[in-house]
Amino acid sequence: MAFEDRDWNRTQAPQRGNAWRLKRYSVNAWIIALCVGVFVIDGFLGKTFSSTMIIEKTTLQGAPLPTVDLAARPTGKAISLQLAAQQWGVEVIKAAQASQTASRETLVQPLALNGNVVGLAFSLPSSPLKNLLHFSTSTAFMGDSGSGRGFPQLWRFIGFQFLHANLTHLIFNMMGLWFFGPVVERYLGGKRYGAFYLLCGMCGAAMYLLLNFLGSQLLMMRPDWHLPFLLPNNPTTPLIGASAGVFGVIMAAAYLMPRATVLVFFVIPMQLRNLAYALVGVALLTIFFGGDNAGGEAAHLGGAIAGFTLIRKPHLLHTLFDWMGRVDPTSQSRRLRRGRIKGVVAVADIDRILDKIQREGLNSLTEQERATLRQASQR
Repeated sequence: MAFEDRDWNRTQAPQRGNAWRLKRYSVNAWIIALCVGVFVIDGFLGKTFSSTMIIEKTTLQGAPLPTVDLAARPTGKAISLQLAAQQWGVEVIKAAQASQTASRETLVQPLALNGNVVGLAFSLPSSPLKNLLHFSTSTAFMGDSGSGRGFPQLWRFIGFQFLHANLTHLIFNMMGLWFFGPVVERYLGGKRYGAFYLLCGMCGAAMYLLLNFLGSQLLMMRPDWHLPFLLPNNPTTPLIGASAGVFGVIMAAAYLMPRATVLVFFVIPMQLRNLAYALVGVALLTIFFGGDNAGGEAAHLGGAIAGFTLIRKPHLLHTLFDWMGRVDPTSQSRRLRRGRIKGVVAVADIDRILDKIQREGLNSLTEQERATLRQASQR
């Protein structure tokens, strides 16, 4: 495919259905399909197999569990708040309300340490996939899935990106990938786009982990303090969804076509760059004031920062795929490092031409420069 023939560089819109052709470069379509497939399988497993996800651990009075008791393990069967109140007294409900976990779906288990009940574990109905793949500070960093500390569960940095809480959550994320993903993929190439998407999601998880770890540590040391931008919620609070990666994709698309008009809520016209920066602003304000879904917005912010950086410095992605030897106008494969693409195109020539496009636009290129890019982009 020639450089000027790429869809993001055309004056006419691409034909419908191109994004879903099962071609090697359509990584975006496979990401969407994988998210939808995981959602369907997760829903089936959730109805077939009974499971719970721990969202909070507290003392019997509802205060944060002391550091010395964090190794306490849930014991017995998880029961509803109402049954727990009948068994242990109304203090259980007060503890759930104090920890802001009380809801109709909340389940309760006692936490035992050395044979003594030291606190309560509050859970929500879950599925085996959510238990295995969801991200939280306690699971990813401390290796604690509710049965005591262990090794960090690093696979969760990727796994949580393919889980979604409900159909609405899934639809909005997949719409973001459907509209903006192809633009970024055609610029980076399929392999680098896959790495870009996953790295944005991982950076979102890392941002959440950092703010939550600092916030929970501060809460244990100084319960009367609250610093803006820190997340004092319990480290067991789960994080799921593709939103961090989607935010990275939106930031990248805003860099590639900043003046493109999008319809917010399918009604309000707005330039894409303005929409991207508005979403980042909402994330910053939500985290600063500790609003609803502050943890999710922290992940959005981390993904947006990664997308903002990687699309401007795509060479940071090259080291992941140099060994594959495939070439596109942004790549720096082994063949490029040896000096030529098919013995003609040098790395310096490609970099110089791409820099010229960024400064002066595509129309500034000479015929020779266009031919060089055309040859570099051929598959």
